[in-house]
Amino acid sequence: GELIRADKVILATGSSPSVPPIAGIGEVSWLDSTTALELDRLPVSMIVIGGGVIGCELSQMFARMGTRVTLMCRSRLLPSSEPEVSAALETAFIEEGIRVVRGLSYKSVSANGGIQLTFEKDGASHIVEAEQLLVATGRRPNSADMDLETHGVELLPNGGVKVDDTMRTTRKGVYAVGDLTGRDMFVYMAAYGAKIAAENALGNDERRYDNTAMPEVVFTDPQAASVGLTEAGAEALGRNVKTSVLALEHVPRALAARDTRGLIKLVADADSRVLLGAHIIAPEGADSIQTAAVALKAGMSVDDLGAMIFPYLTTVEGLKLAAQTFDKDVSKLSCCAG
Repeated sequence: GELIRADKVILATGSSPSVPPIAGIGEVSWLDSTTALELDRLPVSMIVIGGGVIGCELSQMFARMGTRVTLMCRSRLLPSSEPEVSAALETAFIEEGIRVVRGLSYKSVSANGGIQLTFEKDGASHIVEAEQLLVATGRRPNSADMDLETHGVELLPNGGVKVDDTMRTTRKGVYAVGDLTGRDMFVYMAAYGAKIAAENALGNDERRYDNTAMPEVVFTDPQAASVGLTEAGAEALGRNVKTSVLALEHVPRALAARDTRGLIKLVADADSRVLLGAHIIAPEGADSIQTAAVALKAGMSVDDLGAMIFPYLTTVEGLKLAAQTFDKDVSKLSCCAG
């Protein structure tokens, strides 16, 4: 091939579906998030391996179209989210008829007219069968077969290219962006990082990548959205943490819509009361998280958030109520009180 030389190079080779090490998976036909959407016929039944973002979104999508879905995961749904959010989403899925099997270990998979998956749970072996198997166990950076380490580009344990906050790799003049970095695998973060890398490559490395107020959204119903630290994440950093949890039954918008599935959880520093994280599961949760992201970026306290004026009968008003929940029983407040 042609050798192209340049003073600056930006690596942007993306990622591919990660395949779990289950015996027999190489001998059966399985779907990923791309091929699942290319099916020309709706499966009667489907096993979904993986309780992360893709697994949850596609499980509900196929279930609502009429497929009998068994969603399986080793820990819990959305394992990086708050436990309360995971539990609320699991309840919503079960109420819709999705079978959720978690806390298991995969043993083998085989084809016998369909798919047979053998797993172990609570010390006993079980078999689940379905017409199709969807593998949604995450993605791996496309860093293999590029001989990067030989050329001074260091890789992370997950295969991602190691970069600093300017998006530079460990080799001078080489930058990496998007899923290839093995972090923040969202299209908007890929675009954000690519802009920083391009400007730095053409300039003086003055732009910095900052994901401290990065919103994350899972497009299930109810939607799960978060920004900042979880309670466990804050405690792992040595912070003295205080939290509030507000069920949607205390949010007027949810009551008016007759859909109180979900909750809002706020994480704050117990001493300074500065907001550290916000986590929402609600039918319109995705549209509310950016307000929390702005509050987090501005360094607001939960007192500041609770004192702000929010429009009545909106889901985002729940952020104000959740902030007030640190010190008040909001169920005792009248309309718009605070």
